Amino acid sequence: MIWLGAVTIVALMEYLVLGLMVGNARQKYGVVAPATTGDPTFERYYRVHQNTLEALVVFIPALWLFAFYANRWAAVALGVAFIISRIFYAKGYLEDPAKRGTAASVTFGINAILLIGSLIGLIVRAI
Repeated sequence: MIWLGAVTIVALMEYLVLGLMVGNARQKYGVVAPATTGDPTFERYYRVHQNTLEALVVFIPALWLFAFYANRWAAVALGVAFIISRIFYAKGYLEDPAKRGTAASVTFGINAILLIGSLIGLIVRAI
């Protein structure tokens, strides 16, 4: 479970880094809190951070449930893929919002696999 914990910590650290990037963008583009709109570049930083939070809400519990009910090492591999996909998502979105699609789909797919795999594993153990 050490590797699963490490993946979880790295995913949360990634989220914190994105939050710092939002703070820096807020200063750079003159968007005073609590505003969340203004400069389009700032808004992209803000959306990357918020979209990552939305994905994490499913990812973290599904990751641990998948590790418990399905396969721990597959959970670790999917977790690493999630972290990498969020990097590509952020990079693409910050360059041009149209470039976020593939990484967003990968993130969604990983979360779907984790969630559905958890459910199947739970059902198999219950039977």
